[in-house]
Amino acid sequence: MTPEGQALLDQGAAELGLNVEEQLPRFEQLLALLVEANSRVNLTALKTESDIVLKHFVDSLSCLRGGHLDGSGLRVLDIGTGAGFPTLPLAIVRPEVAFTPLDSIRKKIDFVRSAAEALNLTGVTPLVGRAETLGRDPDHRETYDRVVCRAVAALPILAELGLPLLKPGGLLVAQKGPISEEELHAGRRAAGEVGGRVTEVDAFTLPVLGDARTLVVIEKVGPTPKKYPRREGVPNQQPLFWTAR
Repeated sequence: MTPEGQALLDQGAAELGLNVEEQLPRFEQLLALLVEANSRVNLTALKTESDIVLKHFVDSLSCLRGGHLDGSGLRVLDIGTGAGFPTLPLAIVRPEVAFTPLDSIRKKIDFVRSAAEALNLTGVTPLVGRAETLGRDPDHRETYDRVVCRAVAALPILAELGLPLLKPGGLLVAQKGPISEEELHAGRRAAGEVGGRVTEVDAFTLPVLGDARTLVVIEKVGPTPKKYPRREGVPNQQPLFWTAR
């Protein structure tokens, strides 16, 4: 990583209240691994060092706002992790947390697994699959303390995919761009349908870039009806209480 890239990472992390000086070698290694792998396999559209540092690393770290992912022994599922974001940056700064990054695209999970091994992130257990399938699997349903997702889908879809996987009292932490009142209203209704309640809507701007972000937190306050999640593809095709696309 160049001095300019290090400065961007330091500044972005500092604006989030984090000091990543000790973790800098791992971020440098992750950057090198991602750039090298992306030259062979299409993992991410972000190519430049500054884009990767700010829009992958710092953006992922912003999921730590509010402290909902702090706590030794927490089990966190990352829905739609892609090339390992937010899991890999979060696992670098929160090694005491167990992360399960999930994606349906095998080549991306293959990269996440190899990167986690290279970085010695022993708490990362990547999975190939879909949230609808895991949500009906007794080995995963209602077994996670947290579900995190970053720019994956509309809030009603995330509620249906994430809430079945949470233990009672667990939290869904959904990082999104700006969210409309209509989407938020539909998300609240969907959360109620699957046993959840929106407890926090944190609008902020991404450090350095100033791009708008929103963290929506949904607490699991009751059981999820057995009919949820619906079969693969249906939550995206027919989102609960949500027609705007």
